[in-house]
Amino acid sequence: MRVAPVGGTAVQDHVALAEIELCGELIIAASAADDRLSLESIDEVLKVAEERMGATGSGA
Repeated sequence: MRVAPVGGTAVQDHVALAEIELCGELIIAASAADDRLSLESIDEVLKVAEERMGATGSGA
């Protein structure tokens, strides 16, 4: 995702942009749910298991 420069200088905070995207995913999931999201559902939306597998490199 590219952010248009304001006044000719662009400062991008990739961590902040990633956090905003994750918040958006949670909002979409919560609005589509009939009830509160469980912790497992939140982890699924945030792809926590995939991140853990990627960090260990083994998937175990």
